[in-house]
Amino acid sequence: MTRSAPRLGAHMSISGGPANALYRGASISCDAIQMFVGSPNRWRSKALTDQDVEAFEQALELTGIQPIVAHSAYLINLGSPDDALFERSLGLLVDELERCARLGIVDHVLHPGAHMGAGEEAGLQRIATGLSLALERTADKKVRILLETTAGMGSHLGYRFEHLAWLIERVGGDERLGVCLDTAHVLAAGYDLRTAPAYEQMWTSFHDTIGLDQLHCIHLNDSLKALDSRVDRHTWIGQGEVGLEAFALLVNDRRLTRVPMLLETPKGEDLREDVEALALLRSLVCHVDPD
Repeated sequence: MTRSAPRLGAHMSISGGPANALYRGASISCDAIQMFVGSPNRWRSKALTDQDVEAFEQALELTGIQPIVAHSAYLINLGSPDDALFERSLGLLVDELERCARLGIVDHVLHPGAHMGAGEEAGLQRIATGLSLALERTADKKVRILLETTAGMGSHLGYRFEHLAWLIERVGGDERLGVCLDTAHVLAAGYDLRTAPAYEQMWTSFHDTIGLDQLHCIHLNDSLKALDSRVDRHTWIGQGEVGLEAFALLVNDRRLTRVPMLLETPKGEDLREDVEALALLRSLVCHVDPD
């Protein structure tokens, strides 16, 4: 019996226009990609033109890459107790969701936010308010926000599955909310996935707390830092604390074949590191189920 292969890919640059992210992904045989929809480090990005949208649609047709996942700008912090920063973050998130809608991108990955000293409860309440407002202001857009698991570095929230489950419930279980799991982040946050028993325990905890049906993206990153370090540092697949066994378990997990698995590991302009990582991950896939 042939096993369905996972949809593997990587984060691609939009330099030169959004369509170029697709062509870059195709050049290294990505099945799926992640991309920004504007500048990740600016509060305002150049407006998308009709030509940008048409070129993106043409690139989609030519490359056949699907799905496309957007990643939010780094500046967004819905957990901020500062009203001005909260409003700017909300405005930027709404703008990015509208950009996704124009490009036909369904999923937008968002780091939940950091409480900046206000405390976890206050931070989570603030994030829930921001999510509700963002969804309300884009009610006519078919774009889903995927809350990313975090390492819990500093005052960042989302390092416990319970945080994400609470946010989804607090926002009313909106179908436009889901989850993105980052392998480096969950390890740094204290969830072990390095052996088969630990891996299953991690997914049991995820399913019991959030639900596997809420998972719509996985970031494949190894971690420079150890289990429960609460430090976010990505490194290449198999060269960090997560280890190859965990990635072999992921790419062979039949529960996850519908979920795009995307690299966010260091690379140069020639994308050589992504090429090597994708080849390694594909070599780990068992194409035939054992009897």
